Amino acid sequence: MQARLVLISAFLALFSISSSSAAPNGRIVGGVDATIGQFPHQVSLQREDGSHTCGGAIIDESHILTAAHCVVAGNGIEPYPAKYFQVRVGSIQRTAGGKLLQLKRITVNKAYGNFLNDVAVLELEQPLVFTDNIQPIELADEEVPVGEDVIISGWGRLYTGGPIPHRLQWNTLKALNTEQCDELIGMGDDSLICLAHEADNGACNGDSGGPATYNGKLVGLAGFVVNGCGSTYPDGYAKVAYHRNWILANTGK
Repeated sequence: MQARLVLISAFLALFSISSSSAAPNGRIVGGVDATIGQFPHQVSLQREDGSHTCGGAIIDESHILTAAHCVVAGNGIEPYPAKYFQVRVGSIQRTAGGKLLQLKRITVNKAYGNFLNDVAVLELEQPLVFTDNIQPIELADEEVPVGEDVIISGWGRLYTGGPIPHRLQWNTLKALNTEQCDELIGMGDDSLICLAHEADNGACNGDSGGPATYNGKLVGLAGFVVNGCGSTYPDGYAKVAYHRNWILANTGK
């Protein structure tokens, strides 16, 4: 298969992304504006200068999940120092509102590599105070049934090479099983959940690490797209149920 997998952190060079037929006619790609309080678990992972890098999901008062590739140096598994990042919580605007918080520690899954096990835990300097707009999300502990609707959200580009929106976007994708994922993109792995969508929909640069939810639980973390944003190939997400034990072990649960 000639499909090309591409990580979707906002800071990755755009020249490395394959061309896509996605048109600038939507959000996230093809999504809609989020409303205040709709995704209280969503965070914007930012560099020191405030530039948005990736998404993330609050899982308790002190920890956030994101994608490993958002925080590692180069192609390795060692993270950048935590002081290089901050997170904005409690806002659907990536540049305003809510609170900006500093990180204390970054823990990367040491099995990360080749687009798999793309998970990292961010520990906050100070614990969160939960409000209507700042809430944790429960970790999934079982597979999403095939064909079920899965909600994704993020501040990713509106299309390959396009702008990053100021307002949080969301869209609805369809869960595939491991066999379908393998058939479509050659990535049939138990650690991965593939989410299908029509053309001009799906995740894009800047959505990495962002949440995929089903029945109010966190089922995936955005990792990669195939043949550019909004192609007809499914998007790849780290499967939270598969990584649940690792996550709990690295958050002191």
